[in-house]
Amino acid sequence: METSAPSLLFSVEDFLRHEADGPVRHEYIGGRVHAMAGTSEAHNLISVNLVSAFHAQLRGGPCKAYMADFKVRLEINREDIFYYPDVMVACQRVGVEQYYLRYPTLLVEVLSPSTENIDRREKLLNYPQISTVEEYVLIAQDTREVTIHRRAEDWAPCLHTAPDSLAEFRSIKFSLPLARIYEGVLG
Repeated sequence: METSAPSLLFSVEDFLRHEADGPVRHEYIGGRVHAMAGTSEAHNLISVNLVSAFHAQLRGGPCKAYMADFKVRLEINREDIFYYPDVMVACQRVGVEQYYLRYPTLLVEVLSPSTENIDRREKLLNYPQISTVEEYVLIAQDTREVTIHRRAEDWAPCLHTAPDSLAEFRSIKFSLPLARIYEGVLG
């Protein structure tokens, strides 16, 4: 849902100021803001399971795990874009700002009916344009399905569906069984 009039464009500064003070989160694409829908319990639990495992694994090292309320900023064709990935990991402090980061290593989106097409198409095209992104992961919430796209493999999808299958996050040297990702969500 677009929250601005078709001809109204926001500056990056206005967008960031509004996001810091506003109760509703928005993604920003080339000056236009788009309201984000709330998440389901399954969506939230999957995100928490993943960021908790990442945080525990990365503790004390250079990489940091972030979730939902922290943005990633990228520029494509001289247009600024801000997304709210469900989970992301950055392994350098360069480009980390108060409300967003520029250089993530790993980006994860938990698929929702309202965002699945954007996550599978738009973000799959845009995220790899960030030079530091090594992996982009899509996680279904209603069925056990984790798809990992890797720069090293020309972004070809690697699909995991078995409960005992390991989702290997090579960019952070960590593997996690799908049963742990879906803990409390799918039996």
